[in-house]
Amino acid sequence: MENTEEQKQIKTRRRPKNQKKEYIINRDRLKFYVDVSEDNKSAELIFGLLQTANHKELGREITFADLALYGLAQLTEKDIVKIQESSLTEMEKVERALLEFNTKHGLNLTLGEFLIKKLNIN
Repeated sequence: MENTEEQKQIKTRRRPKNQKKEYIINRDRLKFYVDVSEDNKSAELIFGLLQTANHKELGREITFADLALYGLAQLTEKDIVKIQESSLTEMEKVERALLEFNTKHGLNLTLGEFLIKKLNIN
C-alpha cells in the first residue's frame, strides 16, 4: 500500500512554472493520426491534393501517407524554425524577448521592468 501512495504523490506533484517539460519520443509508435475535423481549409487542401495526385492512368493509389512523407522529407531547418515559432503563445514570445534583452544587455530585469522600458512608460 505504501508503494501506491508514493506513486500517487509523484503523479500529483507539479513542476515549477519556469521548468520546461522534456519531450520524449516514443520510437515504438508507428501510427500517426491527423485530425482535421475542425479545420475545413486543411481538409479541403488534403482532398484536393489527393484528387490531383490520383488523377493518373497507371500506378497504385496515392495515399495521405505518401503525400505526408514526401512533404516531410522536403522540410528545411528554416521550416522547422517557423513551425517552432508558430507554436509559441503571445506570453512566451514576450518572455523570450525579455530573456534575449537581459542576455544582450547583461541585465536582470523583471517582466514588468522590461515592459515599462520597452513601452517607454514613465
